[in-house]
Amino acid sequence: MADKKIWHEKLYCHLGQHFLIDKLLYKNKTDYQEIMIFENSFFGKIMVIDDIVQTTEKDEFIYHEMLTHIPIFSHGSIKNVLIIGGGDGGILREVCRHKNIESITMVEIDRNVVELCKKFFPRHNNNSYKDSRLKLIIDDGLNFIKKTEEKFDLIISDSTDPIKYGKNLFSSEFYFHCKNSLDKNGIFVAQNGVFFLQKNESILAFKKLKKYFHDTRFYHATIPTYYGGIMMFAWGSNNIELRKNSLKNLQSRIKYTKLDFNYYNAKIHISSFYLPQYILNELDEN
Repeated sequence: MADKKIWHEKLYCHLGQHFLIDKLLYKNKTDYQEIMIFENSFFGKIMVIDDIVQTTEKDEFIYHEMLTHIPIFSHGSIKNVLIIGGGDGGILREVCRHKNIESITMVEIDRNVVELCKKFFPRHNNNSYKDSRLKLIIDDGLNFIKKTEEKFDLIISDSTDPIKYGKNLFSSEFYFHCKNSLDKNGIFVAQNGVFFLQKNESILAFKKLKKYFHDTRFYHATIPTYYGGIMMFAWGSNNIELRKNSLKNLQSRIKYTKLDFNYYNAKIHISSFYLPQYILNELDEN
């Protein structure tokens, strides 16, 4: 262990986590961010952007399944999907598993992330970049959503934390244009950090979203890499009924697709919307 480098995450100023670097695979700056990829004996390959862990081979399935399948099975008839961010390919992989989806647009600001993850994290995308339904656009997510005239059944914002270029994807302007780019029964979802350690950011995003969606909620999952408690996902829709699926209905929809999962299931789906009281208190929700 003495000859192995220890890398410390720098997301928070008052605490942090560290990983042993068994082998450094890549480190360089792009026009947008600094990217580092290394191997760790427990988590496998890890991608770090601007000193913050983005994804690992070991537990990526939890994040990607929950951000994808919660809205897809809630809706029941998603045809047109927009992914903003997500250059590692994990969200794209999960979306592509749904054969009834007709069109997938993915907007990633940094082409380097896409190419590096194709090389170092092939299981993340599982050849989904070759899917004929995909239209990959290299652009800033806010810039794209402001200009597009397309309408989507589902918008998934798989962004970095709300710092640097990631700030745009947590702005009122972004949420406003996402709402306008959704079909009547469309759903918007986004990663929203670890509430226990990023409370202020989560509450601010929640308040902004409530201005544009009749049904604004958080749902959650526990993801070891994103330490500090449960990971929050934002949900926004103007059709409140989409979130009120029965267990039987969800199980039927899942069975019909013949898909299997490593984390997601119908009971997890329903329970993920039940939040701890300390979060409800901060959100002034009952």
